[in-house]
Amino acid sequence: MPQVYFIGAGPGDPDLITVKGMKVLGQAQVVIYADSLVNPEVLKFARPDAEIHKSAAMNLEETTAVIEKAVAEGKLVARLQTGEPSLYGAIGEQMAELDKRGIEYAVIPGVSSLFASAAALKTELTIPEVSQTVVITRLAGRTPVPENEALHRLAANGGTLAVFLSSGMVSAVVAELLKGGRTAETPVAVVYRASWPEEKVIRTTIANLASDVSKAGISRQALIIVGDVLAAKDKGLVSKLYDKGFSHGYR
Repeated sequence: MPQVYFIGAGPGDPDLITVKGMKVLGQAQVVIYADSLVNPEVLKFARPDAEIHKSAAMNLEETTAVIEKAVAEGKLVARLQTGEPSLYGAIGEQMAELDKRGIEYAVIPGVSSLFASAAALKTELTIPEVSQTVVITRLAGRTPVPENEALHRLAANGGTLAVFLSSGMVSAVVAELLKGGRTAETPVAVVYRASWPEEKVIRTTIANLASDVSKAGISRQALIIVGDVLAAKDKGLVSKLYDKGFSHGYR
């Protein structure tokens, strides 16, 4: 059994941690959690005597040292990451450090803010004849984006776009979407702090996106979803799966 677990803590609501993640967290003697993003209420599942480390002010060297020391002492470590660790979670570099030290670890997936946002919007992200593709991306900021993954290039495919880490650059998002061929009337939703008590949902269009986000005072911790799926329910567009005339092996 590994001594280190990277756990997706979910998007905000502490009850959205997985059962497996909750069980491991309840056994860990050492917990490192991203206190700038992970809801501290998740720590209610930790054991009362757990050694808690807030990682917002820690660098990679410091978090690795905490893990290495705990493992040497035979302790179980829970590394709590926001949302789903494989999406913008920076776990690759953390795992690489553990690989160098021969420390065994495992990853427990979590609920992404993308899916918490879809739940808040009561929206299906993939609807036949509307979109069967979801592209997860971000704008370039302090972290660069490869040129062939520029938002305007991805927007050109016509699928559903989930734009992370870009609500503070919303005017640039608008410019990229229009450059990629999306129309000003294309539906857009912005979900701020999905599943948190202070969650905000904005439904708008590309044309009004920048002004609506500005009016709401949102500049971070929000996901932008773009695509016609956001209006499909209003237009009565449905899948064939539950159509009485559609034969299918699984329903």
